[in-house]
Amino acid sequence: MNFRLLIVDDEKNIREGLADALAQDGYTTVTAEDGTAGWKRFEKGDIDLVITDLRMGGMSGEEFQRKIAAEAPGIPVIILTGHGTVENAVAAMRNGAYDFLSKPVNLDHLSMLVKRALANRELALKNSSLEAELEKQKRLGTMIGSSAPMRKVYDTISRAAPSKASVLISGESGVGKELVADAIHELSPRRDKPLIKTHCAAIPDSLVESELFGHEKGAFTGAVGRRRGRFELANEGTLFLDEIGEIDQSIQIKLLRIIQERKFERVGGEETIEADVRIVAATNRDLKAEVEAGKFREDLYFRLNVVNIHVPPLRERKEDLPLLLSAFLKEFAGENKKHVEGFDEAARAVMYAYNWPGNVRELRNCVESAVVMCEGALITGADLPPTIKAQDDGEGVVIPPGTTMEEAEKLIVRAAVNRCKGNKSRAADLLGMGRKTLYRRLVEWGES
Repeated sequence: MNFRLLIVDDEKNIREGLADALAQDGYTTVTAEDGTAGWKRFEKGDIDLVITDLRMGGMSGEEFQRKIAAEAPGIPVIILTGHGTVENAVAAMRNGAYDFLSKPVNLDHLSMLVKRALANRELALKNSSLEAELEKQKRLGTMIGSSAPMRKVYDTISRAAPSKASVLISGESGVGKELVADAIHELSPRRDKPLIKTHCAAIPDSLVESELFGHEKGAFTGAVGRRRGRFELANEGTLFLDEIGEIDQSIQIKLLRIIQERKFERVGGEETIEADVRIVAATNRDLKAEVEAGKFREDLYFRLNVVNIHVPPLRERKEDLPLLLSAFLKEFAGENKKHVEGFDEAARAVMYAYNWPGNVRELRNCVESAVVMCEGALITGADLPPTIKAQDDGEGVVIPPGTTMEEAEKLIVRAAVNRCKGNKSRAADLLGMGRKTLYRRLVEWGES
């Protein structure tokens, strides 16, 4: 790391001499003739350590050090003292200075102090970065996966979450769109406010407007009292609209208005209510195609799709299967109080060869079923649900369009191992591959 040091002293020879000496240690140095000039330079940023004299014209070193301690407490400050100012230097240390040196300065001692102070600062920065990453991972909740497609999802979540922008989450059923919405809320400044979830497809068309915007007493038959809607409940927080593509166009118009104006009225009411709501929507439909077909309003689509997060299907990130299988196995083994250690070769081969049309949700259900059915320490192919085993009964290997050569190889190898009921030697012969080569491939994929 290339550190930049700021040296402040009203004696030109001293500040330039110190700058030259520290530059020889590999640091970038900048100088200032007094505290006022030093503070102006410090405010520009990119300073990692400050060396300052105490007694100077303009802003004193003491005042300069106090401003740094208040504005940037992580920046180390080394005080230079002349005769009669040691007490002042000690006071400065009590106010946050890192250390002090008496003039004339011992350059070797100064070099050691600078090196130690910067090492402490770098460690603090790394710890802070690690804590931030751990907090981010914590707020990503139960999302599991380290594949390139999932890292892209995590990165987009991290960038979008702090903003107020609407987010449209797309992806097939079962990929975990709701978990993405949870993570966006948890990583946002609204995390301490409500996260209200609405599954649009589960609400009868006649009740959607009331569910979203609320209603007044007597607004319709059965409205026996005032009811607050989801927008009102989510005020200052986040509203997650799952399966947004299912709502009627008459409701789409009202959604567009509240996104644009942040205002609405309850059904049967005249009072205009303001709501500061961040909208996160999700769909398993191709909304762009729905727009072209005239089934979804184009203006609403663009309002919702400010940030798009596409969650990949499980078949496109099978390298995440080991993590997912491990997590689900631990969950359901504990829940069912069973000692199940893992999956045998045949079971894993079946699961890797399967295409998972129901995605992570289907995988989770599969593992739960297998744990319940398992009678030993390892889940076998016989413990898997019939639907999973049925696909494996065919002679061919299904390779989806867009599959990379590396992933296609994995699918073929896994299918061969499964066909040979976990016998790797027979699988290698079937593939025309050396046994060591097959073993090496499996080890590289974490499947040995």
